[in-house]
Amino acid sequence: MLTGRNDRTLAMEYRLTDFLPTTKKELELRGWDELDVILFSGDAYVDHPSFGAAVIGRTLEAAGYRVAIVPQPDWHGDFRDFRKLGRPRLFFGISPGCMDSMVNKYTANRRLRSEDAYSPDGRHDMRPEYPTIVYSNILRQLYPDVPIVLGGIEASLRRLTHYDYWQDTLRKCILCDCGGDIISYGMGEKTILELARRADQGLDIRRTEVIEDMPQIVYLTKQVETREDDIVLHSHEECLRDKRAEAENYRHIEEQSNMMHACRLLQHTGSDCVVVNPPYPPMTTEEIDASFDLPYTRQPHPKYKGKRIPAYDMIKHSVNIHRGCFGGCAFCTISAHQGKFIACRSKQSILKEVKQVTQMPDFKGYLSDLGGPSANMYGMHGRNLKACEKCKRPSCIHPQICPNLNTSHQQLLDIYRAVDALPGIKKSFIGSGVRYDLLLYRSNDEAANRSADEYTRELICRHVSGRLKVAPEHTSDRVLMLMRKPSFKQFGAFKRIFDRINREENLRQQIIPYFISSHPGCREEDMAELATLTKDMDFQLEQVQDFTPTPMTIATETWYTGYDPYTLEPVFSAKTQREKLAQRQYFFWYKPEERRGIEQSLRRIGRTDLINKLFPNGNHRTDYRPERPEEKKRRRHRHHP
Repeated sequence: MLTGRNDRTLAMEYRLTDFLPTTKKELELRGWDELDVILFSGDAYVDHPSFGAAVIGRTLEAAGYRVAIVPQPDWHGDFRDFRKLGRPRLFFGISPGCMDSMVNKYTANRRLRSEDAYSPDGRHDMRPEYPTIVYSNILRQLYPDVPIVLGGIEASLRRLTHYDYWQDTLRKCILCDCGGDIISYGMGEKTILELARRADQGLDIRRTEVIEDMPQIVYLTKQVETREDDIVLHSHEECLRDKRAEAENYRHIEEQSNMMHACRLLQHTGSDCVVVNPPYPPMTTEEIDASFDLPYTRQPHPKYKGKRIPAYDMIKHSVNIHRGCFGGCAFCTISAHQGKFIACRSKQSILKEVKQVTQMPDFKGYLSDLGGPSANMYGMHGRNLKACEKCKRPSCIHPQICPNLNTSHQQLLDIYRAVDALPGIKKSFIGSGVRYDLLLYRSNDEAANRSADEYTRELICRHVSGRLKVAPEHTSDRVLMLMRKPSFKQFGAFKRIFDRINREENLRQQIIPYFISSHPGCREEDMAELATLTKDMDFQLEQVQDFTPTPMTIATETWYTGYDPYTLEPVFSAKTQREKLAQRQYFFWYKPEERRGIEQSLRRIGRTDLINKLFPNGNHRTDYRPERPEEKKRRRHRHHP
């Protein structure tokens, strides 16, 4: 409970009962002897709208259900954490975490990350690999008659046959490998409430006839009656035999994930059929406000006092203003989880949360981010919504920006200015990625064009903390086409605007570009060109990464199958460690220890013309000789994140 004091420098004080209960003692403090729903989370419990378990728990609580969270249960030994709160009246829910558990744990080179960002003190031993499978199998063993609902990124993006990079195999729908009964995919507020309502009526939500009409769920059934508009995908067994069949599936999967009125997807797996019901329509402003306006404390549970939760530290002074992204980047999972249609919070809801942030005891006046999946898509939608209802395009801005898209930045400017006018706000930074192609675009709407120019100047002058991060991702137009990103020429045009405004305003700010190596379609010569082009622009790259295949993205399916799912044309991908390191080294052309490997690579691929561009004035090795094994070993070790 927030105390009645006005001085924002004083601490916000909460009682234990202001959090969702996590222990038997906390149930007793509330006077509860029974729970309706028990959620098991792979993340630490942070009562904040950026943490999925908190959102689902608060949503159920607001509807009158008694709900508790068991964060990061111990999956060893006697399973006491799975027993401690007993049997729920309605069902168990499993939220494995805000990130895919394997992406959270391992780098693109399958090396252990330095810390688990969603665990106290970054500890690695707080969750298993694939917690959805581990938790649900334990619960099924302990409580065989209680329904289990799966949610979150891990289950959502494994709802159909998918390639798993960490096991290097094609895996079935995750329901086939675990004790779960239903997947609530995507953003789950509506789904979880409907499941709770039906279970509360005494219906068995494990039965097909009870849930077959429910939007945005996945279930298994032995028999299914095909409807006229169903899309029947290639079976799991067909995909195992033929990678082209797997690629064909993903065009349908992506299109239906991003349609206003989607079709039901069916995929046979052995004797079962996986049924993916179409998603709910995008949330209205009133609906998304209701979710964000729930009584979150915005704090980690008191059990973590004195411990650092890295992911919370990153977002505790930030505010999310919308959901969804219509960029459709081939390597991104957002559209598969949130969809391409933008759901915006109202100005009143945003300002209410910002005011709450200003009352935090460690807030110094600087919002770290006022954004969303993409910073500058707030308020954008089709001018003719009937056209949007029929559209199958996974991206509204690739290969060209849709002429039906209203690209006005005026609503977003109004939000920025209203936030900056609040007492206690010194500056609001934009930490989310900015789509500069939307800023450069010129439509027939001159007012929208003026708002883009106005936004660009205001962004650079008022909302950059010295370094603006943007994501061109590559320099090769061929690779960028596969990524669904704009031409690198647009990055150059935006950088010129950025530099000009900095000169005019007497600012000394940097633009920091993100790049990816080893993306499908990228070859060594593409990375060599990237090195020379970015060198010519005076960049020494810092924000770089190897492509990581993650479930249910078009890029991953291209990488695994060798086919573009939309054209079914063959696409090369760097897969071996040698191929990936050969590409990655070009990011670091400016490091003396990389010079030998780069020169060797350029000679091997027949691009000796680039040696003088990277190492001019004879500043390169003339005493070329093959690397010794121990030198190669040292270089490989340096490149492992």
